[in-house]
Amino acid sequence: MKLSQTSGSGLPNPALLLILAALLILPGCSTKRFIADRIGNSIAGGASVYASDDDPELVGAALPFGLKTIEGLLAESPHNRGLLLAATSGFTQYGYAFVQTEADFIEDSDPLRAISLRERAGKLYRRAMAYGVRGLEEIQPGVVDRLRKETPGALTPFTKKDVPALYWTAAAWGAAISINKTDSSLSADLPLVEALIRRAIELDEGYDLGVLHDFLIAYEGGRPAAGGGSIERARASLDRAVALSRGRRAAPLVSYAETVDVSMQNREEFKQLLDRALAIDINADPEQRLSNVLAQRRAKWLLGRMDRLFID
Repeated sequence: MKLSQTSGSGLPNPALLLILAALLILPGCSTKRFIADRIGNSIAGGASVYASDDDPELVGAALPFGLKTIEGLLAESPHNRGLLLAATSGFTQYGYAFVQTEADFIEDSDPLRAISLRERAGKLYRRAMAYGVRGLEEIQPGVVDRLRKETPGALTPFTKKDVPALYWTAAAWGAAISINKTDSSLSADLPLVEALIRRAIELDEGYDLGVLHDFLIAYEGGRPAAGGGSIERARASLDRAVALSRGRRAAPLVSYAETVDVSMQNREEFKQLLDRALAIDINADPEQRLSNVLAQRRAKWLLGRMDRLFID
C-alpha cells in the first residue's frame, strides 16, 4: 500500500484545499456544491503533491487536514466520484502508512499503545471502505449486493477508468479484514475483495506500476494452501509487480519478504529481497519517492528483527 501519484488516487494540493475550505463557509447550497464538484473533478484528474515528498512525518501531519476537508466537501456533494475516491484512497493510505505501521514499529516497546493504534487503523479502514463502496455504487448501483449473491458478470460494467475505484475499495476492504481477524462477518467478504482486484487486473494490469500485484502478494502468500493461498501465485505476482514497475518500487519486494519468506523461514531470500529494496534510488522516480521511503523504512525495521523472525 502506498501514497499514490496515479490519477484519481491521490489527495489534492493542500493550498487548494485551504482555499476551498474557506469558500465552503460561504452561504448558498448551490455555491458550495459547485465548489465541491470542481475540486472533486480536479482530484479525479490530478495527482498528489504528497507522493513525491521524501519527508513522511511532514506528510503524516498534513494528511488529516486534507482528509477532513474532503469529508466536508462530500457533505456538500455526496455523489461526487472524485471525492469518494480521494476519501477511500486517503483514509486507507493514512491508516496503513501512519497508524498501523507505527503500531508495528512500537509493538515491542509499547504493546498497549500498539493495540490502540491498530484499533484506530481498523476504524480508518472501515471508513475508507464505506466511501469506496459508495463510489462503486455510484458507478454501478446495486453492485455490492450482486457480488454477495455471486451474480455472474456483476463487475462487467466496470471499465478501465474505474480501476482506481476498484483497487482502492479492495485495498481498504482487505486491510479492514486483515486487521480485524476476529470479525467473521467482515472476513466473509474476502471473496468480494478478490473479485474487485481480479476485475481491476483484467482491465489494467499495469495500473500504478503494478500495484495490483502487490495486493495479490499478500493475499496469496498470507493464506495457507488449505485456505486457498498459493506461494507459487504469490511469487508470480512478485515477478509481475517488479516487471511492471521496472524495478522502481520497493513495496513488492518488502511485501514478499515479510509475507512469504518469513512464513517459509527463507532467511537468505528475505535478506536478499530487502537489500534489493534498500538499493532502489528514491530519486530515480519522483512519483514513487514517498512510497519508496516508507517501504525502505519498513525494510530496515524488518532486517533489524531477523533474529526474532527466523528460528535459525
